[in-house]
Amino acid sequence: MRILKFGGSSVGTTAAIRQVADIISEKKKDHHLAVVVSAFEGVTDALEDAVVKASKGDEAYLNILTDLEKRHNNAIKELVSIQNQSHTLAQFKMMFNELDDVLHGVSLTRELTDRTHDFVVGFGERFSAYIIRQFLSDTGISADYLDARKVIETDRDFGSARVQFDKTYPKICDYFSETDSDSIQIVTGFVASTSSGESTTLGRGGSDYTASLISAALEAEAIELWTDIEGIMTADPGKVKRYFVIPHLSYEEAMELSHFGAQIIYPPALQPAMKENIPILIKNTFKPEEEGTRISNQSIPGESIIKGISSIDNITLLTVKGSGMIGVTGISARLFGALADAGVNIILITQASSEHTISLAVLPAQTKVAQSAIKKEFKYELRDNIIDEVKVENDLSIVAVVSDNMRRKPGISGRVFQALGANGINVVAIAQGSSERNISIVVDRKNETKTLNTLHDAFFIANVKTVNLFLVGVGLIGGKLLDLIQQQAQKLLDDYHLELKLAGVSNSKKFLIDDEGISMVNWKERMMAEGELADINHFIDQMSDLNLSNSIFIDCTASDEIASSYSNVLESNISIVTANKKANSSSLATYEKLQRLAFKHNVAYLYETNVGAGLPVVATLKEQVLTGDDVMRIEGVLSGTLSYIFNTFDGSSSFSEVVRTARDKGFTEPDPREDLNGQDVGRKLLILTREAGLKLEFDKIDIQNMVPEKARDVDTVEEFFDILEEHDDEFTKLFEDAASNNKKLCYIARYENEKATVQLEQIGSEHPFYGLDGSDNIVAFKTRHYQKSPIVVKGPGAGADVTASGIIADILRISNAPSFREEI
Repeated sequence: MRILKFGGSSVGTTAAIRQVADIISEKKKDHHLAVVVSAFEGVTDALEDAVVKASKGDEAYLNILTDLEKRHNNAIKELVSIQNQSHTLAQFKMMFNELDDVLHGVSLTRELTDRTHDFVVGFGERFSAYIIRQFLSDTGISADYLDARKVIETDRDFGSARVQFDKTYPKICDYFSETDSDSIQIVTGFVASTSSGESTTLGRGGSDYTASLISAALEAEAIELWTDIEGIMTADPGKVKRYFVIPHLSYEEAMELSHFGAQIIYPPALQPAMKENIPILIKNTFKPEEEGTRISNQSIPGESIIKGISSIDNITLLTVKGSGMIGVTGISARLFGALADAGVNIILITQASSEHTISLAVLPAQTKVAQSAIKKEFKYELRDNIIDEVKVENDLSIVAVVSDNMRRKPGISGRVFQALGANGINVVAIAQGSSERNISIVVDRKNETKTLNTLHDAFFIANVKTVNLFLVGVGLIGGKLLDLIQQQAQKLLDDYHLELKLAGVSNSKKFLIDDEGISMVNWKERMMAEGELADINHFIDQMSDLNLSNSIFIDCTASDEIASSYSNVLESNISIVTANKKANSSSLATYEKLQRLAFKHNVAYLYETNVGAGLPVVATLKEQVLTGDDVMRIEGVLSGTLSYIFNTFDGSSSFSEVVRTARDKGFTEPDPREDLNGQDVGRKLLILTREAGLKLEFDKIDIQNMVPEKARDVDTVEEFFDILEEHDDEFTKLFEDAASNNKKLCYIARYENEKATVQLEQIGSEHPFYGLDGSDNIVAFKTRHYQKSPIVVKGPGAGADVTASGIIADILRISNAPSFREEI
C-alpha cells in the first residue's frame, strides 16, 4: 500500500485537483492507496485570520467567510457533475454552517481559546477532502471520505498536539481493515482529536504527519508527498539561484535540513516513517515525470560531499559566560533545565569544554523569556559577578551544511571557513556534532543569502565560480574591458572555471545594478533606459546591499571622487581592481589605510595597471619584496606617451610637430600638457617606491616639467602649441647635444639613495633603455638579489587593449589565488 499526500498548492485550483486525480488514477493501477489532502492553498491562513478577527469583534471576518464559501462552491460546480452537484453543495453547506456558527459565537464572546482555534483552522482540510472525494467518485474512482479525527488520537495540547501512538495505530488498522480495499480513502490532513472527541491539530505542516502516521500503522511500502517543487533542493531557491534537486537523502540528513529551516517535510513526520523504515518520496504534482527526492534509511553518495544547505533567517544568540563557571559542574544542566521549564526551544548550542562560555540560539519571539529564565536561575551568580550579564545578539541567521558523507571526508570544515573568509563573511558562532553530519554557523542576518550562495558555489557548482563585476567608467578602457571579457568568456569558463558576470555598470551620467546580470552586448542601451542618475555613493550602497559573493569593484576612471570612495568599498568586504592612480598616489596615509583595510577585510586591492598598463610591473616588484628582497634602485620609462615622443623626435621634425602628431594619433591626453608636465610619471614612480616599502610623499619627488613655463597656464590647447613652437629651438638643441655625444634623449623616473627624480636624460648605447622603441615602457629593478643584472620589464605601456588585459589579469588573481589575497 502507498500513502499519497497532496499539499495546499497541489489542490489550490480546480486544474490542480484534476491533475491530482490523474496521478491517483495512474497510481491505483499498481498500488492500493490512501490519499491525505491539505486545505486548498491559502485557506488555513484565511481561517486563522477570520477567527482572530472574530475574537476582536471585527466584522471583517464575515467577508472572509463569504470568500471562502464562494471559492469552495465554485470548486464544486467546476468539478462535480450536474446530477451530483446539489447533494454535494448541500453537504458542504452543512459543514460550512458549522464553521459560521462557531465564528459567530467567538465574535459575540470576544473569547478565543486554543481549543476553538484548533477546531476552526481544521475546517480547510475537511472541506478539501470532502470535495476531492466527491470529484473522484464522480469520475468513476471509488473513494471514501475519512475524517482523520476518527483515527488519530492526541493529548489536549491544542495547537500542536502530541499523538497517542498506542491509541492511534490500532484505530487506523481497525478502520482500514473494515473498509473496501478497492476504495481509496481520502483523508483529512492536519486534524486529529482527543479521547473525548475534541478537535486538535498536529501543527502547520501536519498533513505530512498524518500521512506518516497512517503509513507506519499500516506498514505501507512508501509515502509520496506531492507538492509544487521537483524535490528537495540543495538550497532555498528563493535565495540561491543555481540550486539542484537532491536525488537521495537519509532520514538523518532530512531531519537536519528541516530543523535548520529547509522547507522539506514537517519534522515530526519523519519519525514514524523512519521507525518503520518506510521510504518517503518528494514529488512535483505538476511535473510527475520528474524523479524527485527519495528519503530512506541510507544516504547514496553523489558527486558532492555535501547534500544540502539550509538556514533560519532570524535568530537571537544568548551567551552566558564567566570565570566562576570554570570547573563548576552542573552549570549546563541548570541552564537548559531553566529554559525547558520556561518553554524555550533551543535551536543551536555551542559550548566551551570548560563551560566558561555557553551560547545558544533561540527564535526572537522567545528572547525575553529565555533571558528572564537565565537571570532567574543564576540570580545569585549574577549578583556576585561570578557570571557576567547575559549577552544578547539580535539580527543573526543560522546556516547549516548537511551530509552523511561528511563523516568520511576530512577537511570539510576547513573548506567551509575558507570559502567564507575569502568572501569577508564573519562567523559569530559555530556548532558541529561529533558525527560531522552537520556544520552550523551563525552569521549576521544581512550575510545570510551571501553565505548560502558562497557555500553553495563552493560545494555544488562543479568548481565553477561566479564572479560579480561592478564596473565604473566605460570609456575607452572600460568599454574595451567588456569587449575582452565577452570574447574570453568561454575560455575563462573552460580554462579557469570562471563565470564573469556584470552585476553593475556606471558612466558619468547613469548607472545600473542587477544581481541577475547585465548583458555585455547591450549594457549601454539598457543602462540609459533603466538606469539611475550617476552617483558613486548610491552605486556603492546598492552594491553593498546586494552583498553578493565574489564581488569585485572595477575603476576604469581617473576620478578623484571615485578613488576617495575605495575605503567604503573595502569595508563592505568587496575587492577592488583599479586602473585609477589617484588613490595610490595621494597621501601616504591614504595608501597605507587602503592596504590595511584590504588586509583587515580579507579582500583584494589590486592595481597592476597603475604602472605600465598590462605589464607585470607592480606584481614583479611585490613578489621581490614578499620574498625578502631589498630594492636598491628603481629606474624606468613610465610614460608610453613620452616614450613615443622622444623616440620619434629625431631632428627631422620640430618638437611641437612631434607632440601634435602624437596628440592626433591619440597617444597623448586631449591636453598634452598632462603628459609633458611629468606629474603622471611622478605618480607612477611614487606607487612603485611605496610598493618597495618606502614611505614617500609626492612632493618629495623632483619632477622636471617639460611644458614651457609660459604655456602652463594658458586656457586652450592651441595656445599651448603656439607657445611650444616658440621653444622648438631649445628642444632641437637638446637633441643635437645628445646626438653629438652618441646619446639619445629619454625621460626617466628614478629612485636611488633615498632620492626620487623624474627628468629628461641623455643615455648611451650601454644603457638598457637605449634600444627602447615606439611607445614601449621599461622598468629596471636593482635589488639585493639582482645587483649585477637588474630585473627588467619591458613592453607596451599604454593603450586600451593592454590596459584592459591587465585588469582581467587582476580579476583572475583575485578569483583563482586566495593565497595572493593573504599576501596583500
